[in-house]
Amino acid sequence: MTNLSWSIGDVQITRIVESVSPVPAGGLFPDATAAAMTRHESWLKPHFVDGDGNLLLSIHGLVVEASGKRILVDTCVGDKAIPGFEGLTTDSTFLSDLEAGGFTAESIDVVLCTHLHFDHVGWNTRREGDRWVPSFPNARYLFARVEYEYWKGQGERPFASTFDDAVTPIVEAGLADWVETNHRITDEVWLEATPGHTPGHVAVRVESRGARALITGDLTHHPVQWAETDWKMSADSDSAQAAATRRRLLAEHADGDLLLIGTHYAEPCSGRLVADGQGGHRFEASPR
Repeated sequence: MTNLSWSIGDVQITRIVESVSPVPAGGLFPDATAAAMTRHESWLKPHFVDGDGNLLLSIHGLVVEASGKRILVDTCVGDKAIPGFEGLTTDSTFLSDLEAGGFTAESIDVVLCTHLHFDHVGWNTRREGDRWVPSFPNARYLFARVEYEYWKGQGERPFASTFDDAVTPIVEAGLADWVETNHRITDEVWLEATPGHTPGHVAVRVESRGARALITGDLTHHPVQWAETDWKMSADSDSAQAAATRRRLLAEHADGDLLLIGTHYAEPCSGRLVADGQGGHRFEASPR
């Protein structure tokens, strides 16, 4: 699959895909009835729904190159068994695809997990014999402090089921840094608190030479949530707060120049928030 890339001023962002899958709309969002989806069909097609009306869900990592640093945002599912989500368990070529894209594991300086759900931490580690070892040995792994503390204290973690395989080994290797949800990685790249989907969820802001972008993480799983901000999903820790986060971003950025790059959006993956002319909003796909 061809890698997408974006130039945000002097910052380069490259997408490395692990998988793209069709998902029944109602399976992801309980409120996504056929009638509701029909309302948005004209702008969701052809990029974000398939011919059968399924949502297209991409799982990918994004490499951000800024100020001489290579920052990998989210590390997909990895080679982990996910209880209840066996269909997502992959014999993934993500690491080799990353290298083919010009990014060896050793060249990654920072790994940033927008949150600690299993599909965002998987390739933090790889299996070596009977152990899980860091996949990116020269990187510092950044975890929002509030996010880490929340999941560390959970006995059962249905949506962070790989915490002990993909997060704890990083801590034990001494490669973890706990940061605040407004942490700045470089002058051009910083975190923005976007709570709701999880308590310490962060998006990634990029700004360089007047160009601006935001990597969403899971503040939305699909572009339709910009039109239907109240649509919840089972993995949300606080769906009302997640909806409030989406409404705040719409108020701040609709009809502006901020380029959104969706962490689960299918190709072209990026676009802008625009008014729909009927009192609401939608996502307008744009490769740049």
